Amino acid sequence: MQLIINNKVYTDNSKEANENSYFVISKQNEKFVEDAKKNGCKEFIEAKDLKKHLDMSKIKVVGITGTNGKTTTAAAIYSMLLDLGYKVALQGTRGFFINDEKIEDYTLTTPVQLANFAHIQKALENGCQYFIMEVSSHAIEQKRIEGLDFELKVLTNITRDHLDYHKTIEEYIKVKNSFFDDEGKKLINKDDKNAKFNTKNALTYGLENPSTYNVSAYSFKNGTNVMFTKIDKVYSYTSSLMGIFNIYNIMAAVASVDMITDNSLEQICEVTENFAGVSGRMEIISSDPLVIVDFAHTPDGMKEVYESFNHYDIITVFGAGGDRDKDKRPLMGKIASDYAKTIIVTSDNPRFEDPDMIIEDICVGIKNKENLFVEINRKEAIKLAIEIGKKNPSSVVLILGKGDEPYQIIYDKKMPLVDKDEVLKHI
Repeated sequence: MQLIINNKVYTDNSKEANENSYFVISKQNEKFVEDAKKNGCKEFIEAKDLKKHLDMSKIKVVGITGTNGKTTTAAAIYSMLLDLGYKVALQGTRGFFINDEKIEDYTLTTPVQLANFAHIQKALENGCQYFIMEVSSHAIEQKRIEGLDFELKVLTNITRDHLDYHKTIEEYIKVKNSFFDDEGKKLINKDDKNAKFNTKNALTYGLENPSTYNVSAYSFKNGTNVMFTKIDKVYSYTSSLMGIFNIYNIMAAVASVDMITDNSLEQICEVTENFAGVSGRMEIISSDPLVIVDFAHTPDGMKEVYESFNHYDIITVFGAGGDRDKDKRPLMGKIASDYAKTIIVTSDNPRFEDPDMIIEDICVGIKNKENLFVEINRKEAIKLAIEIGKKNPSSVVLILGKGDEPYQIIYDKKMPLVDKDEVLKHI
């Protein structure tokens, strides 16, 4: 792609490089330097030096990484900052937003390096004081965030994911933690046993272990009500979001805003109730029957959702992505069988794998198959779950894995399918 700064063209594509452009050398394209030279390019810069060409002194970049909770935490920070009167940009899985307006649709969690700079440039042009971004493990390992100076780095948690790429859980944990090796300002989930970080300029948050922002009490009556301490002072906030994991997400957002602004914690806590959550993340689609759609697609993510509804008879619909970590499939099946009264295993994004084989892998982990249904057609699986839910007033239907994704990936085709829309057809 191309980036234009002060009428100068920067590109990471050797085919676009010429005598009038700079070729930005990154981990991904360093082998194409000679091709760029053959096309007439004479100006070359390292990706880490791109920041010297764009004045970013007027904007603060906040990066959020973790297996679960990145999207909700980033969106909550964005929402709170907007409510406090700041101009803010948000970049992540759901797209690119500036000052409450959607600029671009769905994207990679973290785009290629030049796209990051292009988005920051656009945010600056719109007067943004903050740039909030999700940071994936792929982006860290591939150095797609190279050259960015972060005002704050946030860790939500580290659990099993993306082992199709990182190969081992140890490597995945190492990559995630490498984001926090520097001496910059950082906020860490103190309850995450896999977190390893440079303690300089690090603050923490948590529910179980002593931390800077320490949740001392909470209740789920009429929403979520949380009390927490910072040093020796007590604060409280309310939120409409459900689940203990959302206490972590909102606590991370509150602490982040406290660390990057001059607003008081009282002011910050006051605006938390305005954040209604993210589409496809613990989204209540229906209250009768109670139907919730969530993006949880890892064993730990599923467990967190299920534990939030232990007082209901859980009816769950889920699958697993094809061409991804196969070892997590039986683990997902086991988690479902530990918590759910009724399990409906279906397709997620099968890609180039046989969906029947993916389902078979999941079912290996389900020991008690008395209340197990297999329905390869996701639309029919959702319909079946709702039919069962309508017959049981004490049940909750949890549709997991795809959140608000607008498609299902079969082979290399994206077929339109939105879980929420399928629910609404049968309510």
